[in-house]
Amino acid sequence: MRLLIFLLLPLVAIAQGDDYCFSKDTSRLQTRQFSSKTAYQIVKGTDIDKQYLVPGCQPQKMWIFHRHGTRLPKKSMINKAPRVAELRDLIINNYKVAKTKPETDELCQTDLLAIQFWKWNSSITPDMEEYLTTQGYDDLRGTAKLYQRYYPSVLPPVYNDTYYQFRHTDTQRTTESFKAFAEGLFGSLNSAHSVDIPKQDLLLRPYDYCSSFKDVNYKGAGSEYEKFHQSKLYNDTLADISTRLGFLYTLEEEDIKLMYDMCRYEQAWNVDRNSVWCGAFLPEQVTVFEYLEDLKYYYGSGYGFPEIERLNCRLVQDLLTHLNNPVSPHVVAHFGHSTGLLTLLTALGIKKDDIKLRADNYDSLTSRRWKTSLIDPFASNFVAVKYDCPTELDREKVVFFLNQQAVQLDWCNVGLCKWSAVLEKYRGIAEADCGDYYCRTGGAATLGSGISGLLATALAAILVYLMH
Repeated sequence: MRLLIFLLLPLVAIAQGDDYCFSKDTSRLQTRQFSSKTAYQIVKGTDIDKQYLVPGCQPQKMWIFHRHGTRLPKKSMINKAPRVAELRDLIINNYKVAKTKPETDELCQTDLLAIQFWKWNSSITPDMEEYLTTQGYDDLRGTAKLYQRYYPSVLPPVYNDTYYQFRHTDTQRTTESFKAFAEGLFGSLNSAHSVDIPKQDLLLRPYDYCSSFKDVNYKGAGSEYEKFHQSKLYNDTLADISTRLGFLYTLEEEDIKLMYDMCRYEQAWNVDRNSVWCGAFLPEQVTVFEYLEDLKYYYGSGYGFPEIERLNCRLVQDLLTHLNNPVSPHVVAHFGHSTGLLTLLTALGIKKDDIKLRADNYDSLTSRRWKTSLIDPFASNFVAVKYDCPTELDREKVVFFLNQQAVQLDWCNVGLCKWSAVLEKYRGIAEADCGDYYCRTGGAATLGSGISGLLATALAAILVYLMH
């Protein structure tokens, strides 16, 4: 019966009016605005085929930080699935029994019918919270295959534990993401393994051991997040969504966010199908939610709190050390989380706006660089590729990619940076004692101190290499 209903949906759509209809919208641009819950396949870059080839240069080394792929929600949301079903029934009752649908911006019949027949996937249980999904596995396997297609000489299809170095955090979703990436490179029957996870993972999860970071007030009283959250625009948006769903009162924000999160997760789990819950929201309402999320991440993991630029000191040093090292490993890949990626980009000065994001400049920052939907979707990845250009005076170059798109930096040439310029640009971090650079708690030994530390590390590696 449900199959018959969905087969008839296109026919129902023909007879509908001019109100917005998600199921009829062929572009669905709002699915590119789901902040950190955006599907990678929807927003990934499409120009890498024009950006990877550097005339007169050969790629030599690669450094990767990869966020895990699409995952399941936390236990708290899984436990709320029955409430989503209750909201479904209330909406249908509003439209079909109480007859309280709005005069404008009502749900189209196709979207209403889709919501009516929605059911939660009962195989998703609380003990599976934040597990990697099938789509998430495919995300990572796919990025591995893509980078290998463009850089076959740097990413050979045979695993060698000297040439490759993998590392992930102590979670199911990053462990499985690493396995998916390895499968993409080497096939399903491979012997790839990751380095041991330390008890205190200061490289990939420094924020877990930094009380100064945890104490940042990015959502509390007086924060830009809270100001926007209390704004007339935001609260009018909640009221408008409630009216669109047939309610004569404003729903609790928790219920609206629950439907919105269901939309975001389901869309990311099944990129080739629509989440019926996305039909509950107009595109402009999604834009408001996206800005609130951007404020959260901007002040919680980004440029809104300047000292956070120093938090991922060790990861930047790791990047510089490995790319500066003339010997193996030639490929270093880390698998981590959203906070790790955002604080890394912040440390590198990537996607920084000239004007700070604030609660009162929503309208003027529609073209902002800091859009977490594009920066940090599920499976987001930052890749640095080092090239050797023998005919150039500065023969060492590097290109940074973010989600398969070359990063444009004003001190580089259309995405191509001199390696000497990179070392100079990040000299302050390279020379820092990371244990004392920003967060004094958990200050373990650093990967090297300054450019001298990088050279010392490289020389030590050469000695070890020659001894074998």
